[in-house]
Amino acid sequence: MKIAIDGMGGDHAPQKIVEGVNEALKDFTNIEIQLFGRKEELEKYIIQNDRLEIIHCEEVITGEDDPVRSVRRKKDSSMTRMLEAVSEGKVDACISAGNTGAYMSGGLFKVGRIEGVSRPALATILPTVDGKGFLMLDLGANADAKPENLFQYAVMGNIYAQKVQGIARPRIGLLNIGTEENKGNELTKAVYGMLQQGDFNFVGNVEARDLLEGVADVVVTDGFTGNMVLKSIEGTAGTLMKMLKDVFMASTKTKLGALLVKNELKGLKNKLDYSEHGGALLFGLQAPVVKAHGSSDARAIYNTIRQAAMMVENDIVNVMKQAILESQKENE
Repeated sequence: MKIAIDGMGGDHAPQKIVEGVNEALKDFTNIEIQLFGRKEELEKYIIQNDRLEIIHCEEVITGEDDPVRSVRRKKDSSMTRMLEAVSEGKVDACISAGNTGAYMSGGLFKVGRIEGVSRPALATILPTVDGKGFLMLDLGANADAKPENLFQYAVMGNIYAQKVQGIARPRIGLLNIGTEENKGNELTKAVYGMLQQGDFNFVGNVEARDLLEGVADVVVTDGFTGNMVLKSIEGTAGTLMKMLKDVFMASTKTKLGALLVKNELKGLKNKLDYSEHGGALLFGLQAPVVKAHGSSDARAIYNTIRQAAMMVENDIVNVMKQAILESQKENE
């Protein structure tokens, strides 16, 4: 399989991107990588490998660029050229840690939607106390959503949880302000009944306070709510680690205590870091389009490559196409 990677996207590009690529090529012998970007900058960090090809691109889409216009105007950018390689079938999947808005709009316009999917969803695996994590979508691809959109998110999330995470019968939950069936706004009330009739293990409404306890394997919501939950979890995790550090650095006694639990604290930090599971996935497109976190280090890029490879290996997109088609026939 071939995976395309934007070597110039992200806060730590190109060094950390290339370092992650080097590690992935060493461990995953079934993949080939096309690395897009400025050749002279990428070559500084590359470990030569027969399964790595550099595609030189002069331009770079930055975080300050307009999300929609940048993909159209910067035709020789690493992100644009990479997305075109996917749309032309030259590679099987693509990864970028660059401008999220540009990447999502570029994925939509260049790669295209699966037939029957009205709105793609951004999804990622978030941490749980047992370390297994749960898949949540949408995380910001669409601020507004209709009931049929959330139903499709459940269909696609169910497939990913089965095929990639290896969960035989994933528990599908609907994010809401209460667990009772009649709770929520017009959107959640309308989609609740649709999810009850779906061909999956729907466990009902779930509350935000229970998400990290692993109350469901897949949680669906609209992009506005999902993005706020994602940033709340990310911010809380960062603040918690900072507070723990302040406590342990407060005195000589606590510093000694910190030395004793150093490895355990590192494990806690990794458990709270959702990049350990890989990147965010843009579900509903014609090929796997994966968004790595903007601040991704080499380890995060490595995990994202592993995640993209698993999607290709399990033929996730074609399985989703078939499931969407079947669900449409059932609702006719």
